[in-house]
Amino acid sequence: MSHTLFQVSSDWNHAGTSSGIGAGIAASLLKNGIIILGVPRDVERIKKLSDSLGTTASGGKLVGMKCDVTNEDDIKSVFSYAKDQFGGIDVCVNNAGLSHSSSLLTGDTKEWRNMLDVNVLGPCIITREFMNQVKERGVDDAHIIFINSINGHSVLPSSPYHFYSATKHAITAIAEGVRQELREMKSNCRCTSISPGVVKTEVFGRAFKAEDMQKAVDDVDKLISNGMPLLPDDIGNTVLFVLSAPPRMEVNEIIVTTTGKLLL
Repeated sequence: MSHTLFQVSSDWNHAGTSSGIGAGIAASLLKNGIIILGVPRDVERIKKLSDSLGTTASGGKLVGMKCDVTNEDDIKSVFSYAKDQFGGIDVCVNNAGLSHSSSLLTGDTKEWRNMLDVNVLGPCIITREFMNQVKERGVDDAHIIFINSINGHSVLPSSPYHFYSATKHAITAIAEGVRQELREMKSNCRCTSISPGVVKTEVFGRAFKAEDMQKAVDDVDKLISNGMPLLPDDIGNTVLFVLSAPPRMEVNEIIVTTTGKLLL
């Protein structure tokens, strides 16, 4: 496997390559000589991140390309670019994510559709296109990673999170479905779902309306027992662990939370 990683992302909120979890993943992988193709909507932010991270002595670097994960043509263009520039992609990190303060009983339909497009359909299209180019190249050891959430395994007692939680439960099912389809294909490609707990990012400022902000902060405070959330680098190191597993070993699911009691 070549050291090329496809960092699927968006600057929708904390899950983009250009900030938060995505930036933490990029920094961790660069140190290990991995070439990253980051694809946010705001390519200027990723250029700034690339400049700050630079090129490592081991050859790792971050290359940016603008992409809206709700646009199928944009996604296909990214894979065409990757084929021309790098010969293809070996690792696909589905890292785009979006949350609106939009409850099930009073939510806005447009916001629901937006979450479905970014959190569910986008990763499905990306994973399909990734596997199409993997099969075309005859690669049999590629890796698909979904950045999921603890919200994909439980439903928090807070109405602003309920629809978001539904989209993350979908990712839990999608990741297992991908693993089953890979087995049906007799493929040695692997699939991992990583579900972080509360990570210190910009998500709350972007996801919630002003009037809901304090409630969101209060809810997060209840989730953290020791007052210290996870950091983006923690998720980056988790991705490194997954990628470092020997070929005989597939890490199916990892839930990463703060040390101490967590409210689920």
